[in-house]
Amino acid sequence: MKDNTLNGRDLIGIADLTKDELTFLLDRAEHLREQVARERRLTLLRGYLLTTLFYEPSTRTRLSFEAAMHRLGGQVLSVADARATSSAAKGESIADAARTVAGYADVIVQRHPAIGSAQEAADAVDIPVINAGDGAGEHPTQALLDLYTIRQEQGSLEGRAVALVGDLKHGRTVHSLARALAHWQATLILVSPAALAMEPATVAQLRAAGLSVEETDDLGQAVRRADVLYVTRIQRERFDDPAEYERLKGAYVVDRALLTQGQPHLTVMHPLPRVDEIAPEVDTLPNAAYFRQAANGVWVRMALLASVVG
Repeated sequence: MKDNTLNGRDLIGIADLTKDELTFLLDRAEHLREQVARERRLTLLRGYLLTTLFYEPSTRTRLSFEAAMHRLGGQVLSVADARATSSAAKGESIADAARTVAGYADVIVQRHPAIGSAQEAADAVDIPVINAGDGAGEHPTQALLDLYTIRQEQGSLEGRAVALVGDLKHGRTVHSLARALAHWQATLILVSPAALAMEPATVAQLRAAGLSVEETDDLGQAVRRADVLYVTRIQRERFDDPAEYERLKGAYVVDRALLTQGQPHLTVMHPLPRVDEIAPEVDTLPNAAYFRQAANGVWVRMALLASVVG
């Protein structure tokens, strides 16, 4: 394994990491997974404290970060609903909250509905800040576990055809994953209703980075060509107009009949939670990887925490 270059650093967007650093984290995640299988709990971060500061709801991200810190031998201070239960309810700024928490902990993981909020926190403190989602911006640690999952399920990241399906306008997970895949010459097939298409500027950036990007509203065509089908929900909380959400929800549904059109090695992924975009009948298929994907969050977040704390 190569030397750690992440000690003391923030992770705000996936572009903060080079290909070598991404590979380092994926390799370290695999090593830690094997180590936990043998030893259950490690001592790498014994004596260190993580604060999870979440201004938006979360199940998988918050709990997997906390599980990762406990598995590493550290401890956790958790604020699960910071907008309601912290001084944010009294009008405290992101920067002031981060400065306060930095007096208690060694690393902060923050989720907030505003794009740029993670950078605002990072600028205010001198301990590592990890972005666990900033509105419709980015979710870099989700991209890490997605890369890990694709590598585990497909055997390689190089040259995979990845269909991103659903809300590509608001979906921070697809923004981060698409940028990360540029390192491995992937083909992206973007599948969405026109109203939820990925922003043209983002598509242009991906093409400039060397990705082959195709845009379509035909899910069947994408399924037939993809190695990975990455499905996302239509995000009700990002809509100003409830009627627009009602019009677009259920635009795509992945079921067994659809997947019979795909290649035998097709991997179905989803960042979760799902609503109705993947039928429960898909869950028992061997290529339904989304719950394995969620479990992988512990290993990659262990690797990241161990690396940024050093």
